[in-house]
Amino acid sequence: MITDTSILQIEGFSLVGQLFLPDLDRKYPLVCLCHGAPNPPQPGDGGYPELAEKLCRSGLAVYWFNFRGSGDSGGNYDLLGWTRDLQGVLDYLWGLDSFDKSRLSLVGFSAGAAVAIYVASLDARVSRVVACSSPAEFKPSVGDSWQAWVDHFRDIGAFRDDDFPPSVEQWAADCKRIDPINHIAAVSPRPLLIIHGNMDSNVPVEHAHRLYEKALPPKKLVIIDGAGHRLRRDQRVIDAIVSWLGSGSIDPPSTGKL
Repeated sequence: MITDTSILQIEGFSLVGQLFLPDLDRKYPLVCLCHGAPNPPQPGDGGYPELAEKLCRSGLAVYWFNFRGSGDSGGNYDLLGWTRDLQGVLDYLWGLDSFDKSRLSLVGFSAGAAVAIYVASLDARVSRVVACSSPAEFKPSVGDSWQAWVDHFRDIGAFRDDDFPPSVEQWAADCKRIDPINHIAAVSPRPLLIIHGNMDSNVPVEHAHRLYEKALPPKKLVIIDGAGHRLRRDQRVIDAIVSWLGSGSIDPPSTGKL
């Protein structure tokens, strides 16, 4: 396995990422990982680098990176800005000569899955999309509010500038602009795999069913029995991703439970 760290300049700040290659003897399909909303690091959690390594050992080239406002990358947490980050990452990856450009897939989790759906709807370079734990739309739950979301992300350091966001209303409107339910149909004719846990308390499984209903073929829905929100830690999810990305087509049935 070969790894290469990158630092990309996007809109005046740095995005930190890493490319994993099985070897240099052939051009492999490439997976670009899109993480979810920022969270404080947890002891013993290998994070997305660990997931990237697992996928790479299964025969995939993998690129992971931190969106703005996350990890070692600069900037402030901003979902509309995340779409521009991902487009910049795709520009960077497209300039490489180390992978099969006909098989460039986006694998996103939670908010990162929403961003992957939005960008894939606009960018024909993306050949496949895997959306794990994706919300159908961004909307505070009962008893919650957009202000509470902003306060939370400020408390955990995802807003690095004191004057960001300029207003809660604008930040919320930018989130709503990328609601996956409004863009998922445009992923077609690229294959789409939706994976969700039926015990997800952050994003209830009904979101997955709504997205699947709105999406156009080719599409597949996999419900992970007993799984919660953080699907990247579930080996069943990793196996489903590897199996699906390694195949030439979506195998029936189009829906199922693991």
